[in-house]
Amino acid sequence: MRKGIRSLSFAIATLFTITAFLLSAPSTASAEQWQETRQPQGLHPVVAEHAELLRQHAAARSINIRFTDGFRSFEEQDRLYAQGRTTAGYIVTNAQAGESYHNYGLAVDFALEVGHDVIWDLEYDGNGNGYPDWFEVAQIAKNLGFTWGGDWESFKDYPHLQMDFGYSIHNLINGNHYLF
Repeated sequence: MRKGIRSLSFAIATLFTITAFLLSAPSTASAEQWQETRQPQGLHPVVAEHAELLRQHAAARSINIRFTDGFRSFEEQDRLYAQGRTTAGYIVTNAQAGESYHNYGLAVDFALEVGHDVIWDLEYDGNGNGYPDWFEVAQIAKNLGFTWGGDWESFKDYPHLQMDFGYSIHNLINGNHYLF
């Protein structure tokens, strides 16, 4: 029964898949090019709640963020994995389908929203406090319980935030979890 519920929940989450973020995109893009959804769909409820808290805490520091990715289907994950390997573009992930926390609704990617632009400028200090906004957002996220991809030893993924609740990818792939 639990497996059936998890499968049904996963199928429902797949219906809400959003895909917008690609690191090979220009460092600045028009906000109109990105989905107007304020919150990524298909996320674990705790991740969704903390993502919204992150948005609010960042806004309190005069930093606007845009979530550019959330839940990702296995198909989308494989498309991103192929990028820079068998299709055009830069390599943006080392995770194949099932190997990303995005595939389980446990990760989001973000960018800074500046006026009508969405930017991935790690040095931008829009609130003028002498500290890059990107790193302020990452610190807020870590204080909220997210793991930040910018802290990873290899393949630093600066837009990436995840909550794994103690589950490894191996646990998730094998269905040894009760998240959904």
